[in-house]
Amino acid sequence: MITKRIIPCLDVRSGRVVKGTNFQGLRDVSSPVELGKYYSDNGADELVFYDITASAEGRKLFTDVLREVAATIFIPLTVGGGINTLEDFDRVLKCGADKVSVNSGAIRDPDLVRAAARLYGDQCVVLSADVKRVDGQFRVFAKGGREDTGMEAVSWIKRCVDNGAGEVVLNSIDTDGVRQGFDLPMLEAVSEAVDVPVIASGGAGCIGDFIELFQTLPKVDAGLAASIFHFGQVRIPELKQALKENDILVRL
Repeated sequence: MITKRIIPCLDVRSGRVVKGTNFQGLRDVSSPVELGKYYSDNGADELVFYDITASAEGRKLFTDVLREVAATIFIPLTVGGGINTLEDFDRVLKCGADKVSVNSGAIRDPDLVRAAARLYGDQCVVLSADVKRVDGQFRVFAKGGREDTGMEAVSWIKRCVDNGAGEVVLNSIDTDGVRQGFDLPMLEAVSEAVDVPVIASGGAGCIGDFIELFQTLPKVDAGLAASIFHFGQVRIPELKQALKENDILVRL
């Protein structure tokens, strides 16, 4: 049985961690450096750092605060936002990232995933997919959930995995920040379609949501959340203890 991972997510805008609902209404939370260190010291298995407005603003990801975060934590770091070229991969990895998350860049250039996987290895390339239901179909969105690409999500994700993406973060826009539970039907569709780790993102509201996620969908490898960790509704040590008590394998 594979150990399940618990991953806090830092959505960063202008050097500060922010959080909203359904990708809207962002509000300030904290310093990414302080928050990253807190999670590293308190049982997080990995950390995700998204520069959430880089793609929409057509700029490169902030690297100064990223370097500070990477230097402060002692857990694997995945970084995304404004990743459009191999040079962007190189720059972020040199700042201390262990894995690079690509979203809009892969939509713009489908060969980017293949080229990055060849150069840095599949394990380094993470596909982050922002997905929302449109007319009964799972649809891929770009630019931080602002732009409907018209592409069906499961086939798009499978194509990127076939091209070399070694992991998938599935962000459900429908459940993001709502705290009513993970999007199990969406996660099931994706985890059945690919043979790489799938990380559930969007919707966690309590410890029970993580238990339900891993018991219902054992193929899902990790649960990612932001606001419930940032605002203290769920603390990672207590979450992991509850998972263990429900026979879900975690690193304590």
